[in-house]
Amino acid sequence: MALDIDIIKRLPGFTLRVRLKAGDEIVGLLGASGSGKSMTLRCIAGIETPDEGVIILNGRPLFDSERKINLPPRRRKTGYLFQSAALFPNMTVEQNILCVLKGKTREEKRRAVEGVLSRMGLEGLGKRYPSELSGGQKQRAALARILVTQPDIIMLDEPFSALDTYLRWQLEQELAAVLRDFTGTSLFVSHNRDEVYRLCDSIAVLSGGQIAASGDKWEIFNNPQSHSACLLTGCKNITPARQTGGLSIAATDWGVTLQAAALPPEPVRYAGIRAHDIAFADSPALPNTFPYELVEEMRDTFSYIFMVRLSPNARPLRLEMSREQYRALGRLPPYVQLPPEKLLLLTRD
Repeated sequence: MALDIDIIKRLPGFTLRVRLKAGDEIVGLLGASGSGKSMTLRCIAGIETPDEGVIILNGRPLFDSERKINLPPRRRKTGYLFQSAALFPNMTVEQNILCVLKGKTREEKRRAVEGVLSRMGLEGLGKRYPSELSGGQKQRAALARILVTQPDIIMLDEPFSALDTYLRWQLEQELAAVLRDFTGTSLFVSHNRDEVYRLCDSIAVLSGGQIAASGDKWEIFNNPQSHSACLLTGCKNITPARQTGGLSIAATDWGVTLQAAALPPEPVRYAGIRAHDIAFADSPALPNTFPYELVEEMRDTFSYIFMVRLSPNARPLRLEMSREQYRALGRLPPYVQLPPEKLLLLTRD
């Protein structure tokens, strides 16, 4: 089971250029609104047509501009879960599922519906209409309708966006179990880095219609390489930077020179560090340890946030720690340290 996509689609404001290969895994498409995530899914499903390129699913061409292949959506064997669930409001849950079952006997359809309702925790809800379901139940019903067709690929477009926090977490756990059992490629679209990290095996970061980074999720979060990937994976502290000799990096917006643990093969253009990787220190003995001006202190739900400035008129950095870490300090030490091994050295926009 594999997906191979290499397409171009020209849109107002930007051009979508997506090149991606995926196997039997859950791939997260991470990006800001308007970056091309949903459009990519719509092209795979056949709802939108690329201007050029190829889309191959399990060795079967769904689209090939040179060979004039463009299969209609009904022949692509794709399962697409929209943000809004997209159930037919005038049909019951059972009827919504039955309408996609073709070429089966009445008994086969009955068994298929009962099986998928049980699998999705919807027993006893088959006779209800969408208006009688909760937000989570609607999404589970829509996913049941997808699974009963036995698709070659499952595509989920911001499936938790309309749910409150508790329902999001509950549905996420249920969805994780379904995707783990699915044999094939799953694409999960989100702008929420935490959801993507928890659910997915690998990540493709989209920015301005192009893939800024792709690969194993651990590698993308720990070594994003590009400014856009660093931002989208949640880094709060990023500055333009340049190499000044040896392992020294001038961090322009922070007004300091940093020592790196190692340098990438390409010239460094930006430096970043995640807020939880900055630490308070009692002495300046370690590399990248600086006195600071405390600009602001904030209490978050389960953590403390400190905005610290390392030189006059410089941009403040964000430092975060848990309540337990804060209580263990007793007082704020006079220095902060940016560990060299925690620096994110970025070579691309």
